[in-house]
Amino acid sequence: MCGIVGIIGKADVSEKLLASLRRLEYRGYDSAGLAVIKDGIIKRRRAEGKLTRLAEKLEKKPLPGSIGIGHTRWATHGVPNEANAHPHATDKVALVHNGIIENYQELRTEIEKSGRSLVSDTDTEVVVHLITQYLENGLSPEAATRKALGHLEGAFALAILFSEEENLIIATRRGSPLAIGMGDAEMFLGSDANALAGLTEEIIYLEEGDFALLSGSGVSISDENNKIVERKTHKIDIASKDVGKAGFDHFMLKEIFEQPQVIGDTLHSFINQADSKIVLPKMPIDLTSVNRITISACGTAYYAALIAKYWIESLARIPVDIDIASEFRYREALMLKGECAIFVSQSGETADTLAALRYCKNEGQKILSIVNVLESTIARESDVVLQTFAGPEIGVASTKAFTTQLTVLAVLAIDLAQKRGKLTLEQESHLVSALLEVPAKVSEVLNHDENLKKLSHELALARDVLYLGRGISYPIALEGALKLKEITYIHAEGYAAGEMKHGPIALINDGVPVIVIAPSGPLFEKTASNAQEVIARGGQVILLTDKKGSEEFGNNAQHIIALPQVDQFVAPILYAIPVQLLAYHAAVNKGTDVDQPRNLAKSVTVE
Repeated sequence: MCGIVGIIGKADVSEKLLASLRRLEYRGYDSAGLAVIKDGIIKRRRAEGKLTRLAEKLEKKPLPGSIGIGHTRWATHGVPNEANAHPHATDKVALVHNGIIENYQELRTEIEKSGRSLVSDTDTEVVVHLITQYLENGLSPEAATRKALGHLEGAFALAILFSEEENLIIATRRGSPLAIGMGDAEMFLGSDANALAGLTEEIIYLEEGDFALLSGSGVSISDENNKIVERKTHKIDIASKDVGKAGFDHFMLKEIFEQPQVIGDTLHSFINQADSKIVLPKMPIDLTSVNRITISACGTAYYAALIAKYWIESLARIPVDIDIASEFRYREALMLKGECAIFVSQSGETADTLAALRYCKNEGQKILSIVNVLESTIARESDVVLQTFAGPEIGVASTKAFTTQLTVLAVLAIDLAQKRGKLTLEQESHLVSALLEVPAKVSEVLNHDENLKKLSHELALARDVLYLGRGISYPIALEGALKLKEITYIHAEGYAAGEMKHGPIALINDGVPVIVIAPSGPLFEKTASNAQEVIARGGQVILLTDKKGSEEFGNNAQHIIALPQVDQFVAPILYAIPVQLLAYHAAVNKGTDVDQPRNLAKSVTVE
């Protein structure tokens, strides 16, 4: 969840480290810090809170040095304060860490018994003292680090400085991502490519268990068996260098309005424009013969998976199991060899999703991943990768990543159905045409922004909000509630509309906002009836429907937003947009930090 960076440069590196951390702040913003070496002395600046506080400290008291590391923290062990901020250091060693040391309490006890004093409540500080202890026993930095790593249980990416080595950073990973960038007599490292964009165009992604020695002249990498290895060099997408708000007040709003473009980009990567035929990459998986598909994901990606279940089962007639990745492997799921497991992740580094993937792989499953980052760990460990083309998503609350995930899953569902002979040519053509219309239809939905902004004023005053949907709209109700919780801190819950009378309707009283997702179609009447039950008990219904649905429902709703008429197959993609905008504007009205909501981080790389 944390972001780490490191630079071996030709001149002072503090400003570059700070700029790289800004690109990683979405990973955590509880505290931040830098460490450099100057004349054989480790010097640090740390600050509680966001990077702006660290920047203020550096402005008042610069930190010169041509080698350094930096960190932006999402707190796991120890409250957010300066003492718990990284880098942690002794007079000999400084390091930054992303991950969790699971046996830190045991190690802490042993270290304190040896007479050493720890000054933080973090799990990370024990690693600093272990390495220092082994250095004092006469081991080299490499040997001391390797010996310390042998005592660690858990997941980590580490970047380590040594006071007597002004041309060395040791970097290693186990369970958390780490990338290395090459420059002209300079070297860089970061949690992901975003951190390195603008510094280098050539990066290496470390593999699980890799141990790297960085110097100004290059990098030496050994694998988990201590064997020297060569890792493939990749080019950073030039477009990722310039990630700004483009005149919008927040990244989230910019990313919401980018959806027509990125959905179109994603569609065009899988649909031949000449004949409107779906073209997927060659797969070493015969999906037409599998008897079951398992899909696993976390958070918003999990709701995309729920929608995919409706699509795949109804169109391709393949049974689909859906699991929350953080729970999946703990139930020791029975997997039959030769079946397929699909994993959905924006970053491709989500720790729980990656663990679920490895469980399935060990159980003989073929692995298909849907990710936004093609060189991510999940992508690299998959048999097949279907990339979303969302581009960098900086806002912590997922928006365009979600709708591009839905786009890819919709394409996959149609392709599966076609290959299994479940669709006529006419039906296939109709569904593909409906998908190709989505970017334009999303643009139409965005025209409701002002109306949704007005509605958000009422929403921002609520203590509790309910979201209702049926069938394929139910996951959108769940996603709408999640968005509101994430960035407004208003309690919100999503329910299957038919379940209201089985308990949740007891929550309805005068003035409770209830957002009902109900495109016209086979389930509209049933959903409308559930909405009327809410109205009868004083609930304030905000109905998201289309023109036909609006006419059928009448005037009983507090507010009706009539979205474009579309095929029910693609409706979830469109109906995701207004729930995003409602949450965004409500958050702005409440004055919360939209792009960096409290206690959250973008890339969840710890369990």
